[in-house]
Amino acid sequence: MPSISVPLSSEIVVTSPTVGQLIVFTGPSGVGKGTLLRQLLKHHPDIQLSISATTRQPRPGEEHGKHYYFVSRPEFKAMVEQNQLLEWAEFAGNFYGTPRQPLEAMISHGNVVILEIELEGARQVRATLPEAQQIFVLPPSLQELEDRIRQRGQDSEDAIAKRLARANVEIEAAEEFDIQIVNDNLERATRELEKILFTPRALKEEHPPSPQETQLPT
Repeated sequence: MPSISVPLSSEIVVTSPTVGQLIVFTGPSGVGKGTLLRQLLKHHPDIQLSISATTRQPRPGEEHGKHYYFVSRPEFKAMVEQNQLLEWAEFAGNFYGTPRQPLEAMISHGNVVILEIELEGARQVRATLPEAQQIFVLPPSLQELEDRIRQRGQDSEDAIAKRLARANVEIEAAEEFDIQIVNDNLERATRELEKILFTPRALKEEHPPSPQETQLPT
């Protein structure tokens, strides 16, 4: 077994009287998933975020057990062989995966746990934990998504083209997910996310989102 340390929070707080739940949170790069989650956590700091394991080197300011679990390639491969990962994938020459044990522990304590993940990982989780609620975040339009990526000023033209091509593939898969949220306004999208997280699932199935709330961008 690899010598990975995965400390659990000492301040686990039950967010509702219901059992814990896993929320899979997916969307194309640049759609504002991180901003939306930060806004949500300002209002609900007791929500837990799943932490991924990775073989890449830590960046300045990143801490083991807070931002990622940093492990070696042999350790990561051992975790895969021992079925310690809920999902995993290779990206840009490094491995990324979701450790099962801390995730399952947080859920067993009654917490809402959000797993922000790429499309391929979300599909793996769906196959393993079909009861997890899956949310896809959409941009208002592809043009708006391109504008947001360009405004970040972090990518070359080639990188932007690759991100947009990948975004097209991901958006085409949005209907695979239980719920789609259009991130056209941060406050509105945050309220919609809160409603999804804290409304009992039976009520959500009885009163599904309106077509306007889930319309795919063109």
